[in-house]
Amino acid sequence: MRLRVVTTAAILLCLVRVASAHRLDEYLQATILSVDKDHVQASMRMIPGVAVASAVIASIDSNGDGLLSPAEQRAYAERVLGDLSLTVDGKRVQPKLVSVDFPQVELMREGLGEIHIEFTADLPHGGPDRKFILENHHQRQNAAYLVNCLVPRDPDIRIVGQTRNERQSFYQLDYVQAGGPSQSRLSQWWTNVRESMSALGFASIFRLGMRHIAEGTDHLLFLLVLLLPAPLIVSGSRWAGFSGARSSVLRILSIVTAFTIGHSITLAFAAFGIVRVPSRPIEVLIAVSILVSAIHALRPIFPGKEAGIAAFFGLIHGLAFAATLGELGLGRWERVAGILAFNLGIETMQMVVVAVTMPSLILISRTRAYIILRTGGALFAGFASVGWIVERLTGVHGSVDVVVGAVAHHAAWIAGALFLISLGCRRLCNIFERKTRARSASSDRAATSAFDHSRAVAQIE
Repeated sequence: MRLRVVTTAAILLCLVRVASAHRLDEYLQATILSVDKDHVQASMRMIPGVAVASAVIASIDSNGDGLLSPAEQRAYAERVLGDLSLTVDGKRVQPKLVSVDFPQVELMREGLGEIHIEFTADLPHGGPDRKFILENHHQRQNAAYLVNCLVPRDPDIRIVGQTRNERQSFYQLDYVQAGGPSQSRLSQWWTNVRESMSALGFASIFRLGMRHIAEGTDHLLFLLVLLLPAPLIVSGSRWAGFSGARSSVLRILSIVTAFTIGHSITLAFAAFGIVRVPSRPIEVLIAVSILVSAIHALRPIFPGKEAGIAAFFGLIHGLAFAATLGELGLGRWERVAGILAFNLGIETMQMVVVAVTMPSLILISRTRAYIILRTGGALFAGFASVGWIVERLTGVHGSVDVVVGAVAHHAAWIAGALFLISLGCRRLCNIFERKTRARSASSDRAATSAFDHSRAVAQIE
């Protein structure tokens, strides 16, 4: 329903904007369609520009008295419908006038008046795959056409595609009318989901999920800071040395997987309306999750339990993801397809981020330089999270988003530099280890030589 309202509002906003600007030489004709099982409803809003208004008025005012009588208005509306061509599955259907409303003549002359025509057309019975075509030839020499379709109110009807020519004088609507008695429940469920994917644009919502993570600096910051200590082992109450490549990879993957499971659960629950939480507490808790992760990166407060913490806070982050998905105003089956596409987009971007950062973390965590990266990253995240907490509690926006956004804007360069630094640190570490071993071996040889010399002197004596 929300998407239906948004679509209508967008078209009306377009009409209001162009009307308030005193249109000049175009005759704007915008049509909004609503499809049902046995009929289609249409609303036409027609705004003649200043340069063509006089000609349009003259074509309506058949007796030339300067007034548009109800009979003249209806006659003109019938002419408009006569210039329309409507077909369903290749069969021509006849539009029927429902209502007509005309503005004052003075407004029309100024390019502000809007003619409003409502009509309907009965649809013949057909199969599940249907094709509706509308062609508008009215005043085509100076017309500008717009056509769009509202989301069907009937859950058994799913829009598959919309095709227009460049002028939008030709419009084709492909839709599926599901819910036949021969379909099993499982088959109908899959049909609904598949058709919803097609209607929504699965790839578009997939990209929306990727973009939400790419632009959601707070979500990424939580995950990255939680990964910082993953390659390390705990000694007492401090982070110690490298835990090993295999152990590091497994721990990083477990954290990412747990975060995925957590936010997937609440994303589904919130998207279907099972869980409803105001947005401000969620945003505050997300900032708190970053602060907790930052403290943990400095000092281990839940060593070995990072996956559980990731799953717990993932539940909170999932509610924020659901808020973005909810803004699309999807219906029941669209939500199933939308959740799948959106979640896959989120996971894809997460894996891209992990794949880019994991080699650097594992390489540099073998060296003493890792303490600088871990401490610096934790402090940056900690200060950012505190700033976000204050902003989201008070509702006063500061500069935290600007600073974090500026850093995120150069994320690719930072990731590349970090990888080069990790290679350099690892190489220096290898050189240092070789020199240390060489000095140790030299010292051992010197000690052995001195011992042998002492034994030789003792034997001589």
